[in-house]
Amino acid sequence: MTSMLPPRKILVLGGDGFCGWPTSLHLSSLGYDVIIIDNLSRRQIDHELETSSLTPIQPIDVRLKAWEEVSGRRIPHYLLNVAEDYSGLLEIIRQEEPDVIIHFAEQRSAPYSMKSPRLKCYTVNNNINATHNVLCAIVESGLDIHLIHLGTMGVYGYGTAKMQIPEGYLEVEVTTETGEKVHQDILYPTNPDSVYHMTKSLDQLLFLYYNKNDKLRITDLHQGIVWGTHTRETLLDERLVNRFDYDGDYGTVLNRFLIQAAVGHPLTVHGTGGQTRAFIHIQDTVRCIQLAVEHPPEAGDRVLIMNQMTETHRVKDLAELVSRLTGSEILYVANPRQEPAENEFHVNNNLFLSKGLLPTTLNEGVMLEISEIAKKYAGFADISKIPATSTWTRRQEPGVLAIPEEMV
Repeated sequence: MTSMLPPRKILVLGGDGFCGWPTSLHLSSLGYDVIIIDNLSRRQIDHELETSSLTPIQPIDVRLKAWEEVSGRRIPHYLLNVAEDYSGLLEIIRQEEPDVIIHFAEQRSAPYSMKSPRLKCYTVNNNINATHNVLCAIVESGLDIHLIHLGTMGVYGYGTAKMQIPEGYLEVEVTTETGEKVHQDILYPTNPDSVYHMTKSLDQLLFLYYNKNDKLRITDLHQGIVWGTHTRETLLDERLVNRFDYDGDYGTVLNRFLIQAAVGHPLTVHGTGGQTRAFIHIQDTVRCIQLAVEHPPEAGDRVLIMNQMTETHRVKDLAELVSRLTGSEILYVANPRQEPAENEFHVNNNLFLSKGLLPTTLNEGVMLEISEIAKKYAGFADISKIPATSTWTRRQEPGVLAIPEEMV
């Protein structure tokens, strides 16, 4: 395969979702011809969980019409299940001949993946089949397509072995039987903490194989926890608004704190709050995807892995920040996850910084802006959906946790 001209046509799988929708609008605004494939499963999960986004999400046809009205650009949508309809996916790829495929078409919630055996199986079947179908279809199409996949920092686990986590690959030294020192790079050993994270770890092996065997050009983005709601494009019309999930299954920790504060609910911190997590604003997510599109690996390069995060914070520190801004009480509850009570998390993100990313940091000014969204729509919140009810083992039950006073 040889490198092509700069990409013009981009196929976004899962383009109706929390990250896929603002990414589709952002790339369209830059002049790329964007096409969405989405089976709208995230909307169906809302019905299953009897919850919804805090922000009012319009039907996909209304969203796309609104974008055409405000931008003058059209985004076609194919209703298709990437994990189940291989022939349909291949037909679209052959028909549209995209330069880039961006793969968001995976169930993205760790708590949801751990709620029941049925949902564990659904997450594995959906995520792994979707990824393999995309890879296999690219090979069968014969097209030189750059695949960009949204992965997760969670493949690394939540321990750093007292070192900075590199961008996907670990330099190792092996001593042979003759005493010779051999240096090589291996995939950083994965340590998934949920079935969802496990599927992302398995994705890496699929990418490794198809890159080695079929010379596919692949970028795998290990993303931190996304916070925020709006991007420049979603602010153009209220019909374009992005999701704001606050429930115990899909609500990311910071968004969950903000809606809890807006409705007068205590900020629920799991365990001691000493868990360190990597974070990124949704505006930086779409910018990172753009940079990945603009800086593809060359033919013959190994899988390009980039850590898509901008900063790390302890959960307890985030709760204290929101508490200072809003006067909210902090409530420590039992941690439903099986993980260390405290951890450090040092991450290398030099590749994105070197390509021009200017991070949106989690400062109080931005926090206030995001909290205004929570206040605006607080009347639509279902408070009963806020607590996390998914537990990682049968033995655990979520509940109030007594924390020694010196830790508070």
